[in-house]
Amino acid sequence: MELVVLNTSGKETGRKVTLDETVFGIEPNQHAVYLEVKQYLAAQRQGTHKAKERSEITASTKKLKKQKGSGSARYGDIKSPTFRGGGRVFGPKPRDYRFKLNKALKRLAKKSVLSQKMRDKHSIRVLEDLSLNAPKTKDFINVLNALELNGKKSLFVLPEANKNVYLSSRNLPKTKVMNFNEISSYDLVNAGEIVFFEGAVEKFQENLKK
Repeated sequence: MELVVLNTSGKETGRKVTLDETVFGIEPNQHAVYLEVKQYLAAQRQGTHKAKERSEITASTKKLKKQKGSGSARYGDIKSPTFRGGGRVFGPKPRDYRFKLNKALKRLAKKSVLSQKMRDKHSIRVLEDLSLNAPKTKDFINVLNALELNGKKSLFVLPEANKNVYLSSRNLPKTKVMNFNEISSYDLVNAGEIVFFEGAVEKFQENLKK
């Protein structure tokens, strides 16, 4: 399985990169993808929700009426959940929503997303390594226009940290630039188009075969 390397003008360079069948050509495991996306979204939750229970309400503890003889239900105090302003029954409490997944399952999830994209949309491209002398959003937009990705959800995969490329793309709401070892299945699923810089392909594949 091979992909042609494009230059920053969107033209073919004549070079090709070989994609590993064990990464880009497996039978997708949708449940593995579901679990990793669920883990990613759960980790984003603050979990600071809180409602007061009966014992936490500050109010009078006076008995509202006598116990017997009224012909109606027996009342306790004003903090009862049945009254307006009373405590809440089984209300939310602060909690941590994060949970763990095996590394092998997370690697399988990423392989599944990449294989599905190669199979259905062919929405994976390889771009020659980009070098910018200074952070400049206009230069990065020119690359997006050349690849016909301006205004589309796209993920650019770097072979190593590149501050100028990252800063040049930071203000573009539908474009995300990440290092190859920082990517989750959610990032792959959420991207309409995935663009690997040429130097990132082999590193990314090796990272998933560990």
